[in-house]
Amino acid sequence: MKKYTYTEKIDTRSGFGAGLTELGRTNPNVVALCADLVGSLKMADFIKENPERFFQIGIAEANMMGIAAGLTIGGKIPFTGTFANFSTGRVYDQIRQSIAYSDKNVKICASHAGLTLGEDGATHQILEDIGLMKMLPGMTVINPCDYNQTKAATIAIAEHEGPVYLRFGRPAVPNFTPADQKFEIGKAVKINDGSDVTIIATGHLVWEAILAGEELAKQGISADILDIHTIKPLDEEAIIASVAKTGCVVTAEEHNFLGGLGESVARTLALNNPTPQEFVATQDTFGESGTPAQLMDKYGLNSEAIVKAVTKVLKRK
Repeated sequence: MKKYTYTEKIDTRSGFGAGLTELGRTNPNVVALCADLVGSLKMADFIKENPERFFQIGIAEANMMGIAAGLTIGGKIPFTGTFANFSTGRVYDQIRQSIAYSDKNVKICASHAGLTLGEDGATHQILEDIGLMKMLPGMTVINPCDYNQTKAATIAIAEHEGPVYLRFGRPAVPNFTPADQKFEIGKAVKINDGSDVTIIATGHLVWEAILAGEELAKQGISADILDIHTIKPLDEEAIIASVAKTGCVVTAEEHNFLGGLGESVARTLALNNPTPQEFVATQDTFGESGTPAQLMDKYGLNSEAIVKAVTKVLKRK
């Protein structure tokens, strides 16, 4: 098992803020819009350096999506910012009609996704956003795992032509990927080479997959671990190759098992190489108020849950 270490914990939303600030310095077509959550989205530095390229829309998310779509017509690259719940569920019609159907070059940037929003509770803890967005034709869906990867993803999507959903979070989490990484949309990152089981993780669950891999190694189980930062388009080639080697798979995500990464992996395998699979995800439920750690533990979204799922899936090989 390859050893991963981290020197700090930092929120992925700060990675978005850092990436957006860098884009402000390097790409004059990048503009930003926010729905009254500048502090939460870490947009302050971009605004300070580019006040004429920022639009405060207020608590009017649907209007923000329409304005963003319009800005693309003049050649701008708009980055919208609000919570994931308000970036998707609240404005789905506007995204479908004005952005996805019209193939507008809008980057929908969504913070505070999943259970790790924490104390704000179930109404804000969206667990179905990946499913909503990946079903839209032409929509790219990205869910990076740490600060560095989120910064790299933010910069990369500015060069991608077409609508993108970029999902990140509120809590401080381990920052362990390289600061100078090359972010390739649609390409999985191999975290560890293994032969007994494939673990495919996204977002905050990538670090938990690493911890699970270390525990499994102590038990003599060799895990092939993939970081899937891009859920659509999915790196089917990497998934098929890994599972052909190991013969079973566990998927891990901070999302409902319906509609998320696990379903996309299951579809890929059903069409190419039907394989025993276990899902580490929320089980068709809403969340509740609590600290991120309490919620991830209660809903089984941690390294211990991944190890249990591996033990179960190995018996099905």
